Amino acid sequence: MNQLSTRHLTGIRGLTRNDLELIFKTAEGFKEVINRPIKKVPSLRDFTIANLFFENSTRTRLSFELAEKRLSADVLNFSANSSSVAKGETLVDTVNNILAMKVDLVVMRHPHPGAASFLAKKVKTVVVNAGDGTHEHPTQALLDAFSLLEKHGDVSGKNIAIVGDIRHSRVAISNILCLKLLGANVRVCGPKTLIPKHIMSLGVEVSHNLDETLQWCDVASMLRIQLERQDAHAVPYFPSLREYAAQFGLNTHRLQKLDRPITIMHPGPINRGVEITSDVADSQHSIILNQVENGVAIRMAVLYLLSAQG
Repeated sequence: MNQLSTRHLTGIRGLTRNDLELIFKTAEGFKEVINRPIKKVPSLRDFTIANLFFENSTRTRLSFELAEKRLSADVLNFSANSSSVAKGETLVDTVNNILAMKVDLVVMRHPHPGAASFLAKKVKTVVVNAGDGTHEHPTQALLDAFSLLEKHGDVSGKNIAIVGDIRHSRVAISNILCLKLLGANVRVCGPKTLIPKHIMSLGVEVSHNLDETLQWCDVASMLRIQLERQDAHAVPYFPSLREYAAQFGLNTHRLQKLDRPITIMHPGPINRGVEITSDVADSQHSIILNQVENGVAIRMAVLYLLSAQG
C-alpha cells in the first residue's frame, strides 16, 4: 500500500500502523536525498504550499519550509502578526483568500486546539497540522518515533518516559498516541500539577518520581516547562524553576546512578539547566540533533504523500 489512509494530517489520531510505516519508509528515502551534495528533488515542482503560522515558531516553521524547498515546491509564508487576522478576519476567510491564489496544501500552526481539524472540514485543500494549542503536534511525534527506530531498530516493548510539562504539551499527546501504536510502553513523569487527570485514559503509566522512572525506562524524552502557556495570574504549578530542576531535571548525577545507559531525547527548544543540563543534552546518549535532521526528512515524506491526496 503506497497511499495514506487519510487526506489530511491533523493529528496522530486516525493514522494506522500502515500509515506510520509508509511515512517512515518514505522518510528513509528522503533522508538519503538531504545528505547528497545536491539536496533537492523535483517531486513537488509546480505545487504551492502555504505555511500559515498563527503562533510564533522558529524550528518547526524552518523545518517545514526547508522540507518544501527540498521537494521543489513553491512556498508562501504567512504570519498572523502582520495580517488581516489582526484586523478581525476569521480563520476560514483568511485561508479561503489564500486558497483563491491556487494554493495546493496548507501547513498551519494555531494556538487553539482543534483548529486544524476545523479547517480541514471547511476548505477543499489538504491541511497539515504543525501544532494546535495544547492538542497535537503530529510531525514532531513522527520524527521522534523515526529517530528512535533509527537508534533501536524497533520500539515495540521498549519503555519510554515522557518527562516534564505534560499538561501544556501538544508533543506529549502526539508522542503517546504514536508510540502506543508502535507497541511501546509509555510512562509520563512530572509534578502532579503538570499531569492532566485524563492522561491515563491513553494507556500510559503515571509517575512523580524521576529517579525511579529513569531506572524503568530505555528512553527519556524531556519536555520543557511551557511558561508561555501557563496563566501568570493563577497559582504557580511548582514553587520555582530551581526546585523543578532539583526534582525533575535530568543531569549527569542521575544518569550515573543507572545500571545501563538510556537514550535521551528533547523536542526543543531546550531550557538548559532546567529540564536537562548541557552535558547531558550534548552527550553521546543524546539523539537531539538527530531529531532535528530527521524532522526535515519526515516532513518531506508527509508533504509528498499528502500531495497525492489533494
